[in-house]
Amino acid sequence: MSDPMNVLAPEHRRLRIGDAWRDAAGAATFAVEDPATGKTIAEVADADVVDGLAALDVASKAMAEWAATPPRERSELLTATYRALTERSEEVARLITLEMGKPLAEARGEVAYGAEFFRWFAEEAVRVEGRYNTAPAGGYRILTVPKPVGPCVFVTPWNFPLAMGARKIAPALAAGCTTITKPAAQTPLTMLFLARIMEEAGVPPGVVNVVTTRRAGEVVSALLADRRTRKLSFTGSTEVGRVLLRQAADNVLRTSMELGGNAALIVCADADLDVALDGAMVAKMRNIGESCIAANRVYVEEPVREEFTARFAQRMGALSVGHGLDDGVDVGALIDEASVTKIDELVADAVDRGARVVVGGERPDGPGYFYPPTVLVDVPEDARMLEAEIFGPVAPIISFTSDDEVMAKANDTEHGLAGYVFTRDLQRALRFTEGLETGMVGINRGLISDPSAPFGGVKQSGIGKEGSHEGILEYLDVTYAAIDLP
Repeated sequence: MSDPMNVLAPEHRRLRIGDAWRDAAGAATFAVEDPATGKTIAEVADADVVDGLAALDVASKAMAEWAATPPRERSELLTATYRALTERSEEVARLITLEMGKPLAEARGEVAYGAEFFRWFAEEAVRVEGRYNTAPAGGYRILTVPKPVGPCVFVTPWNFPLAMGARKIAPALAAGCTTITKPAAQTPLTMLFLARIMEEAGVPPGVVNVVTTRRAGEVVSALLADRRTRKLSFTGSTEVGRVLLRQAADNVLRTSMELGGNAALIVCADADLDVALDGAMVAKMRNIGESCIAANRVYVEEPVREEFTARFAQRMGALSVGHGLDDGVDVGALIDEASVTKIDELVADAVDRGARVVVGGERPDGPGYFYPPTVLVDVPEDARMLEAEIFGPVAPIISFTSDDEVMAKANDTEHGLAGYVFTRDLQRALRFTEGLETGMVGINRGLISDPSAPFGGVKQSGIGKEGSHEGILEYLDVTYAAIDLP
């Protein structure tokens, strides 16, 4: 097995600020580990507030020139990034697996998905339009001019270390904004590698800055308190999102918040069970279940509950668990000890309240942060896992007998990111689409993420959209001019 760390030289494990790769101001570093072994794989720079503000300084200075760069030039740089990521897909994927834990096949899928954001927004960059029209009452003209909002601060999660950064950086650059990205401390290497690729692709200094740190709270707070910052985009938990929204309010920042989920997956009695099983496996087990849109609660209509449960448990139990870089592995390591402990406690709580484990349910011995694919039945409504975001390979199955009943249960949560419905009845599918309080719904499909579609939630699952044409609008302000013309 070749060493994935060979693709990221030691000098590129430092902060990317302006045109330089530099050590943190205090020369501090922190360790990055392989979650499958618990062993350190690299040391990266541990930035403090001084470093964060230095990144904002260069991003602010680069802003005017980048905003004035012709859209076609910005588009071509994003296209060059897409091509570079595609050409170096295997290198990036192995790095993702090493620091995050997901199986290599999943990491390859993330690289393809992340690269598509650069291709999509390369096309959007040349299609930013204003309008010119006669005022309804006459006498003057209305002119609207879209402008980049300004320097942006991005806080990205560890579960998709490439794609979540790409989903923010690509539209920001397309719109003419400069960026500072603070990746998760568990997975900083992939974002540093992306910064290196974009540097090689020709993106000008100061446009893409990366600040790695374990002191996220103080560094991000300082950036949000600085009036030069004009936009915050965060992907992560609702709890942290609330804190960041309060801080962003002081400077009335534009915000895009993609927060926690508690997705319900609904299998109706009239569903094609083969389609439903395939969709449920994807919706639950994509990214080891460490996804904000993962199926968190599986509701199955009573007439097909027994058959669906047996077949689903069989498929879950057949998945192989191991190091993500090993051949034949379906389920890699979870991100850290805290994640495994949380899942173990949620399963124990459900069992204590009367749930029954059909498959899995016990943490294996040995090194690394592993948990087996697990299916539970007879899960009571007061089980914590029906409210908490599981973020792992555990599926609670709950039966239902009517659409009104399951709709009420599905909506009985503060979250509203995604939902899934499996039915062959078109009218039933449309009723669920309109009735579910979510930003996204998968109908007879377990995979809904697409750069060309607007990704985002309602209620406490977030604000704004990422991807699609809506994605670039999040990085544009509009100036309106009233022009006297009788």
